[in-house]
Amino acid sequence: MIPASFSYHAPKSVGEALSLLAQSAGAAKVLAGGHSLLPMMKLRFAQPEALIDLNRIPELRGIREEGGLLRIGAMTTEAELIASPLLARHVPLLPEAARLIADPQVRNRGTIGGDIAHGDPGNDHPALAMALDAVFVLQGPDGERQVEAVDFFHGTYMTELAEDELLTAILVAPLPPGTGWAYRKLKRKTGDWATAGAAVVLRMDGGKVAHAAIGLTNVAPTALRARDAEAALVGQPLSDSVLDAAARAVRAACDPAEDLRGDVEYKTAMAAEMARRAIQDAAARCH
Repeated sequence: MIPASFSYHAPKSVGEALSLLAQSAGAAKVLAGGHSLLPMMKLRFAQPEALIDLNRIPELRGIREEGGLLRIGAMTTEAELIASPLLARHVPLLPEAARLIADPQVRNRGTIGGDIAHGDPGNDHPALAMALDAVFVLQGPDGERQVEAVDFFHGTYMTELAEDELLTAILVAPLPPGTGWAYRKLKRKTGDWATAGAAVVLRMDGGKVAHAAIGLTNVAPTALRARDAEAALVGQPLSDSVLDAAARAVRAACDPAEDLRGDVEYKTAMAAEMARRAIQDAAARCH
């Protein structure tokens, strides 16, 4: 199908983009990589009166160290995450997970900010951000504010982002030495969304789990932080019984929708299995 008519704008600064958003009074959509928005426009599920293209705003791109954190511009592409020496050194979970997203063509255009701001529970970065305790930087007419990843997602396609705000950056702390990480994702084929996925950040101390963070992909109306599963791990050795307890907690947290990728029971079981494997992978990297 052909999209409904719309006006097109290509601002060259965040200020110009925010001004255009304010003028649109909620009738505009922001364009990042376009992989989610453009198909919806072609099907006329989305019919914005205006499209605001962020691809010509250099301040929204790049990865740098700032105040002890890594600041990732919202328009940084998946390919740039994979190629970043800073991320490879300090937050290797992100480039590892980015390699599992779609295919090279999508990774060359798709952005971390677009993946997050869209609010799709099938996207990968929401759960990754939760596991990393990331903070999102939002900018609007009243200035800048910061929102923790766990507080950003309200429902499918619903986020904390107001109509007159932009997601400008993602802030992530470097992983401490000895931290393990992993992202396990079950999908039907290359390029498909996850049937279920789990991001894990883990630290061990004296043979027991000292820290655990688990984010779950596509098993609820939003990405999930599996707090009960984390609690089942912390202070315990990684025995089979402890892994079983964490897996049960993951299953209890899930509330997936049935679709072509599986029914509720299958998706719930696969979330638990992905979490179990990611925990084991992360633990093997704790050194």
